[in-house]
Amino acid sequence: MMYDLLVVGAGPYGLSIASHAAAAGLTLRVFGRPMASWRDHMPGGMFLKSEPWASNLSDPGGRWRLDAYCAEQGMTARHAEPIPVEAFASYGLWFARNAVPDVDERTVTRVSAGPGCFTAVTEDGEALHARTVALAIGVMPFIEVPQALRGLHPTLVTHSSHHNDLGHLQGKDVTVIGGGQAALETAALLAEQGTRVRVLARAERLRWNDVPPPWERPWWQSVRSPHSGLGPGWRNWFYSERPGLFRRLPEATRSRIAATALGPAGAWWVRERVERAVDLMPGHEVTAAAAVPGGLRLDLTGRDGARRSLETEHVIAATGFKAHRDRLGLLSTELRGTLAALPDGSPALGRSFESSHPGLFLAGLVTASGFGPAMRFVHGATFTASTLVQGVRRRLGATPVRGTVPVPVGPGGNSRSGAPSPVVR
Repeated sequence: MMYDLLVVGAGPYGLSIASHAAAAGLTLRVFGRPMASWRDHMPGGMFLKSEPWASNLSDPGGRWRLDAYCAEQGMTARHAEPIPVEAFASYGLWFARNAVPDVDERTVTRVSAGPGCFTAVTEDGEALHARTVALAIGVMPFIEVPQALRGLHPTLVTHSSHHNDLGHLQGKDVTVIGGGQAALETAALLAEQGTRVRVLARAERLRWNDVPPPWERPWWQSVRSPHSGLGPGWRNWFYSERPGLFRRLPEATRSRIAATALGPAGAWWVRERVERAVDLMPGHEVTAAAAVPGGLRLDLTGRDGARRSLETEHVIAATGFKAHRDRLGLLSTELRGTLAALPDGSPALGRSFESSHPGLFLAGLVTASGFGPAMRFVHGATFTASTLVQGVRRRLGATPVRGTVPVPVGPGGNSRSGAPSPVVR
């Protein structure tokens, strides 16, 4: 069978794209473990940094929102009250059951291009064919670890996204590298379980987000600093609510903003937990690392040029992700080589998230240099899903193959994902 669309990835972006594509009458298949990053790569006890109202997956009717899920579960989704990551992951599974055709949990290991179509091969060797493909593979292919730490054994160095349970580090001495939310919240969780923990960050001082202004406030305050999915202020409003206009900015401007806007900072609600229990060492960069008995030695250079060393049992690099075209490893070498790239190495995209190879669409972090910082957050899924599916329909000539895949409606919808009923802890 020739499908209209294959969606590779079943996180917030992939599920949202699939919901819009099914509603548009496209024949499609969706592959991936639903909400895998949220279920498998974040330790228990973490919270969403984004506001609940800015953390919705997207369906065309706006029916399967986070607040609807919370209401069904007897929870609240209020402004300025963070949502547990476990609850958000369960919301994503609920969305998948109700708003998306059956999700096939197999991993797609290879996507290649041929005359007029794409071929996707699953982990067990099945080959499927489609006229278009949407890659929504999240952040895991783009893990970034500082050069000085590369090549060290994973018992000594891990990335923050490698942990869904920090218990094995209880009682140890751990150094977390980074100054963003992942570093600071990981450090807080480690300290609270009895781990001796310090945070190293290159910045001279750590940055903390302010408590968001009340949802209801005088009109003049809203005009001066409007709410947005990325935080208050007109600049954030532009990034979050107008990604289509962002794409029209000069390429150099877009790249600069994508690299610097909304830089590393901790959420206001984790600040006290960190400052009371974590040894903070801003203004330091790791220049070398080596294994020693019992752990590893880090050579550090301060912003003033001073050098020092410290020994620790384990390093967690909470150093983010780099969305580079060459890290799209599931694309065949030939297909990957055809993709035009921006100066920062990320793929160049058209106005509908279509790459330079006709019919291959991209979503999520890898699109941030084209469409702005919102693509680094769940909030960007709404614009992406509707815009990308419109682009798919244009690429198909607005004439989908007959035989649509039904979308389940209501809690009774079936799914091959085998996902359990959501459990909120």
